[in-house]
Amino acid sequence: MPQLLVELFSEEIPARMQAQAARDLERMTRERLAEQGLLPEALKSFAGPRRLTLVAEGLPVAQGDRSEERKGPRVGAPDNAIEGFLRSTGLTREQLVERDGVYFAVIERKGRPTLEIIAETVDAVVRNFPWPKSMTWGRGTLRWVRPLKRILCVFDGEVVDFSIDGIQSGDTTEGHRFMGDAQPFKARDFDAYRDGLEKHFVVLDVEERKDRIRAGAQMLCFARNLELVEDEGLLDEVAGLAEWPTPVLGDMEPGFLELPPEVIRTSMRTHQKYFAVSDPATGKLAPHFVTVANIEAPDGGKAIAQGNARVLSARLSDAQFFWTEDRKLRLQDRLEKLKGVTFHAKLGAMQARVERITALARDLAPVVGADAGLAAEAAGLCKADLVTGMVGEFPELQGIMGGYYARAEGLPDAVADAIRDHYKPQGPSDAVPTAPVSAAVALAEKLDTLAGFFAIDEKPTGSRDPFALRRAALGVIRIVLESGVRLPLLQTVRSHIGRFAGVAASEKTAEDLLAFFADRLKVSLRDQGQRHDLVDAVFALGDDDLVRIVKRVEALAGFLDSDDGANLLAGYKRATNILKAEEKKGPLPQGAPEAMASAPAEETALIDALQAVQPKVAQALQDEDFAGAMRALSGLRQPVDAFFDAVLVNSEVAAERANRLRLLVQVRDAMGRVADFSQVTG
Repeated sequence: MPQLLVELFSEEIPARMQAQAARDLERMTRERLAEQGLLPEALKSFAGPRRLTLVAEGLPVAQGDRSEERKGPRVGAPDNAIEGFLRSTGLTREQLVERDGVYFAVIERKGRPTLEIIAETVDAVVRNFPWPKSMTWGRGTLRWVRPLKRILCVFDGEVVDFSIDGIQSGDTTEGHRFMGDAQPFKARDFDAYRDGLEKHFVVLDVEERKDRIRAGAQMLCFARNLELVEDEGLLDEVAGLAEWPTPVLGDMEPGFLELPPEVIRTSMRTHQKYFAVSDPATGKLAPHFVTVANIEAPDGGKAIAQGNARVLSARLSDAQFFWTEDRKLRLQDRLEKLKGVTFHAKLGAMQARVERITALARDLAPVVGADAGLAAEAAGLCKADLVTGMVGEFPELQGIMGGYYARAEGLPDAVADAIRDHYKPQGPSDAVPTAPVSAAVALAEKLDTLAGFFAIDEKPTGSRDPFALRRAALGVIRIVLESGVRLPLLQTVRSHIGRFAGVAASEKTAEDLLAFFADRLKVSLRDQGQRHDLVDAVFALGDDDLVRIVKRVEALAGFLDSDDGANLLAGYKRATNILKAEEKKGPLPQGAPEAMASAPAEETALIDALQAVQPKVAQALQDEDFAGAMRALSGLRQPVDAFFDAVLVNSEVAAERANRLRLLVQVRDAMGRVADFSQVTG
């Protein structure tokens, strides 16, 4: 079946925008074609430094005839309402269909050639493309990320004729800006287009460009007995910078290796887009780098490598200067400057933040098993590197450089490590600080952030989270769970909120923050395969010990997966439904149920079972043996089933009815000590 090929050729598209642009092109085209009843068999998009490309397979040559029914006004409606409906449909009153007292219009639409629909589709996609940033140029009104130069649009071997802001569609494109034949070439199908680009030194597919970069860089390193330092983020970026990526191995001055390796890698990555290289024998950085050129140089890249080495030397010379100068002043002596660094307009300066973190770290030290003095010392210095020259040049090295400077001063390793790691974890793949002092400072830093922004009502909303509070909460959860820290969250947060000067936070602030932790814990546990409703069922008990909550959730999940658990849950829901209905009529009867002489055996058996189960559940909960508590509850499964099968709760005898309601209250309360089963959706 016919094929559609579209290329939007422009000046350089920023690498960070390319992947999303390809997805948007595919999505918008698919949606607009679908609106016209055209569903391609396959649709694929590509993005590169200067072009967005889309190929669709299996489109029909023409749109099928369509019949559309539209509901109109009621029969007998005012004439102006009916006339307005007729104008919108293009029909006469005689052509309307009357059904159930309502007018309907049946509009027959003859299918149009697909060429016409494609022209309209591409026009609409281009004019409404959601670039994060766009521009106009010349005298036109079209907005695009960079000036749009050409539009290639071919369907079934034929050019789709249209013009957008003076840019006429056609069947020509061009290859590499510098290499080979710079003249445009024609392409009437995707195979000719892809092969033509390859001949003109353009690799269309970003995954192929990444493979070329990775393989070429590894080969260059292998030839010199070196090893490429993998960096997927950088690989994604440089693959969007070069149409014909050609790795080049360069050399740098060995003296720069005296710098911390993070400084070297950051300078290479951030400023120059170079890959670092290591010595496989030692695992340390080697005095080399890999850059990715956009051409195959006649000299094999020798001049490119030399030029890039000079630029890198200039950058690393600056870093070497900062490294030397920063170490002349102790971290302690820099704290005064933090008074001039604003953390947030409503939360004060960074110095006040450091004081709060220090106090909280001291409080948390016994909880995590850390030395309170070391935790307070590390917390007091953890932000000092923000006013160093190195962090001013490389903000992403905050914390890391503080750790290096602390170690250079001769501070204890535990303090230096805590300063280095206090931002961790910064993502799901980042390591969690497990050393006690590091855990105390990392927890204090994140809890201060969360408490502060919740206190001034700067909570995340929808996808908006400018202060990365979700990441901070997940960081707290990971530290607590992976370290097994028994942290009373609500009490800790409630106490810490009082340290914010000039912030009038209510009790609700701490409760809202605890609910926020519950939501984040759901996300964390869901990623591990747990159900979110089980988290709700445990959090409803008012517990704020994350370790204990997770133990309860795991035990509850195992219990509900068993036959006893599933059946007992059904019995619980039946009991609570009866009690809810009775509560609407008036207060439930109080007290313990009695083994009445007239009671059926099943009623007496349930009373006996409760008396046997309740102390077992209580002891298991006290021992935090939640699986044991669930096993004890399973002893109620058979008596509850038998009770509902044989006993009429709503007895005509008032004493019997009251006694049975008290019995159901006991069943509900006994299970409610383990979890709020009303929150379980299964």
